[in-house]
Amino acid sequence: MYSIKMRASERENHISGAEKIVPESGIVPVAGALIERGMHHAKGEADFINLKIEKVREEDIRYLDSLPVTTIEVADYRESYEIIARFLSDLGGKGSVKEIMELFRQTWSMRGAMLLDVDSLKRLEPDRERGIRVTYMDRERTGGQISSEKDHYMEAIVLATKVANAPGIVGEICISDDPDYVTGYVCSREKGYVRITRMKEMGSPFGGRIFLYSSGQCDVAETIEYLEKQRVIVRNVFPIQSEKDAVGNVSSGWLQPVISENAASIVQQQTPDRFAFIEEELSRLKKQHLYRKQKTICSGQSKYVEVDGKRLLMLASNSYLDLISDPRVKAYVSQIALSYGAGSGGSRLTTGNTDLHVALEEKLAAYKKCEAVIVFNTGYVPNLATISALAGEESVIFSDELNHASIIDGCRLSRAKVVKYKHNDMEDLERRIREYAPHRGLAVSDAIFSMDGDILQLPEFVEICRRYQLISMIDEAHSTGVLGETGHGIWEQYGYRCARPDIIMGTLSKSVGSEGGFVCADAGIIDYLRNKARGYIFSTSLSPVTVAASLKALEIMENDAGMFARLRENIRTFCAALQECGIHAESETAIVPILVGDEKKALQMQEKLFDAGYYISAIRYPTVAHNQARLRAAVMASHTEEELRGAAKVIVECFSDCENGFCEAI
Repeated sequence: MYSIKMRASERENHISGAEKIVPESGIVPVAGALIERGMHHAKGEADFINLKIEKVREEDIRYLDSLPVTTIEVADYRESYEIIARFLSDLGGKGSVKEIMELFRQTWSMRGAMLLDVDSLKRLEPDRERGIRVTYMDRERTGGQISSEKDHYMEAIVLATKVANAPGIVGEICISDDPDYVTGYVCSREKGYVRITRMKEMGSPFGGRIFLYSSGQCDVAETIEYLEKQRVIVRNVFPIQSEKDAVGNVSSGWLQPVISENAASIVQQQTPDRFAFIEEELSRLKKQHLYRKQKTICSGQSKYVEVDGKRLLMLASNSYLDLISDPRVKAYVSQIALSYGAGSGGSRLTTGNTDLHVALEEKLAAYKKCEAVIVFNTGYVPNLATISALAGEESVIFSDELNHASIIDGCRLSRAKVVKYKHNDMEDLERRIREYAPHRGLAVSDAIFSMDGDILQLPEFVEICRRYQLISMIDEAHSTGVLGETGHGIWEQYGYRCARPDIIMGTLSKSVGSEGGFVCADAGIIDYLRNKARGYIFSTSLSPVTVAASLKALEIMENDAGMFARLRENIRTFCAALQECGIHAESETAIVPILVGDEKKALQMQEKLFDAGYYISAIRYPTVAHNQARLRAAVMASHTEEELRGAAKVIVECFSDCENGFCEAI
């Protein structure tokens, strides 16, 4: 058997750790997967990964039975203190729950756990910065299955079982330091493993472990030796069961007095259920006000839409020029549908390449002032397909920390080293590039950032990429048809004063009002993508009807520069109207973010605006950071001043109502 340990850090700050005990055949796959886990973690991108592999003698392994498990569901982290208080009381220690939770603050920066004397509240770990690191442990596997996927519960029960069986240890309290995982636990040999479903707020990166030691049972050095050196494999560790059928019975009597009507509705013994994670995750999303529901539009999409029988002013659409329902587009699309039919019949490289597709690529190349263009089926795919085709394991990708999900996923798919730099901070970009130069690489950024509406510093971005021989790539999803005097995008916005980015990605589903995405570049790069971009090669091409809509919309955009002037004026009008009412709103783009903060409040305001006749979307985690929820207003060229000022007035009223508690019933 072999012990494999992985520790990942970013700028010397610990972000991830894991370990397995596997047979020789599992060394290579498990080591590779643990490295992958260390590279991609919610707490950051690792710049240092330590992997340690050592042989373990069978006679040195101690086999333990997994602790019995109960689960308590609580409404919020404050109710978890009731369970912790009873747990501490039964241990007979002198520390109160308030004192213990205050001590948790000292664990946030530690690399290991705190070892605490429950009688004196004295810390016992020899190195307070390092803490106690519990190592050499894993669960018993059957059928030769070896997995390195992250499973919070399965890994926690292994560690808890080892700790609970350590000499001198009378209990443990754990709060996960993963921002996306709020379930924690208390445990001991007597109480078993007690899962508490919410021990902190979602998004909080803070957490830690406190091992509770009772003096007089053994020497503390013996306890530490066991925790850090004893090889342990835990038997009978099963996946967590769904809690939907719980009846509220409590197997351990010490818990019963703790459970109030509000504190815990579900406590049960756990047995396997392969779908448990689905219901648990949906329940968590609903409680966190992060659950997403769809609204159904029952009309053509323009500046007014019909939803559930209500006529709403649309202030959420990406159709910034309102070309979706333009009569000229619809007439041309109808004509093409009669001639070409509904579909394309195959990929572009087989039967799906019509003269319409070729004409669209030629028109886009002229519009974006580049040699060649390749069109994809959606706006999401070009980033995935292009980034993964241009970068590989030997590459480094420099990505803005607020880039769109499609860029993030393209980076992951490439398997390149991904280095995030501070948002729109060209000094930080250059500093990070210097750390990795010289490398084959790519720097990628949104042109307009979709949630904040701010604009990339393009001249500096391109100049830095040229200086360090990096491919420069920008995502113009939200800037084509918006930026520049005639809507040609961010390069025009800067007066064509800088070199053109090597690769410009864009979409046809926003200002153009159709569907699909595209990439502009020199002819050699486009030829390379036609042969290497899997999202292009293996997808059925866009319908001729969709292509026709894009062709006609681009023709209108080329011949009506006035629509871009109207859009810019509407943006100024809307921001000014909000500012006059006391709401901070500033944007040079069609995206006007209105920061709310709290996710629940943002949802309440969205529904109140809907009732008042306005369709504005509440944007929440994970699209934006926790407690950065916002209303994302999107302005159209076709809006009138009266409509925009009316919307601003109602938004202000919604803010006032929610602050006064009038939204709570929604």
